[in-house]
Amino acid sequence: MREAGFVSFVSSGPGDPELLTIRAMKRLQAAEVVLYDDLSSGPILNFAHTDAELISVGKRAGRASARQDDINRLLVDHAAAGARVVRLKSGDAGMFGRLEEEVAALDTATIGYEVIPGVTAPAAAAAAAGIPLTRRLTARRVQFVTGHDVTGGLPGDLNWAALADPHAVTAVYMARATFPAFAAHLIAHGLPAETPAILAAGVSTPAEALHRATIGKLVDLCRANTRSIAPTLILYGALAEEVSRRSR
Repeated sequence: MREAGFVSFVSSGPGDPELLTIRAMKRLQAAEVVLYDDLSSGPILNFAHTDAELISVGKRAGRASARQDDINRLLVDHAAAGARVVRLKSGDAGMFGRLEEEVAALDTATIGYEVIPGVTAPAAAAAAAGIPLTRRLTARRVQFVTGHDVTGGLPGDLNWAALADPHAVTAVYMARATFPAFAAHLIAHGLPAETPAILAAGVSTPAEALHRATIGKLVDLCRANTRSIAPTLILYGALAEEVSRRSR
């Protein structure tokens, strides 16, 4: 009887396969089953073994998506059958990626696993823009927040006082559709509409686009691009001076 398998939660980074870690690449090459997100497909899957079973379990807003219960079951079933399984997640596996639920399912089934970290979207977006996420004496704090809840709407329990802190750099994931309402709350809590901001879409992929502006101007940009399906991140706050100069 074959021994129980093992699950590697592999972070694929923002999309460029060259941003994979060496460990992530090795696990992909050794995997017998790969369960991958939509944003982790494409050239990254070229590292998988030619005999590996590739299973799409992606979730995209407004599109048909895999149910979380089904993903959990697939992980457990394949590992219990003895397979070396890679759960390929976009960005960093622990960042807004339902990792906790999948780990809980493996714990319940007493299946071993590991988590391999990766480049998360704010780090990649800042690098693409040529700026740091922190600034000495100006922005000592970075905060990450999701721009929508499970219904696709703006979360109702956000700490707007913290998010409107002018001395922080804030990264808003999955924010395009809700950012007009998000920005209105920021401005209502005292953050100037002229606060520097970047909208980063498709970072590190051939479709990469960076829009440098202010939170006020990004509202119009988001409203004008509601049909875009490129993964989008917004950075705002005490960004490096280059952002303000380039947006003029």
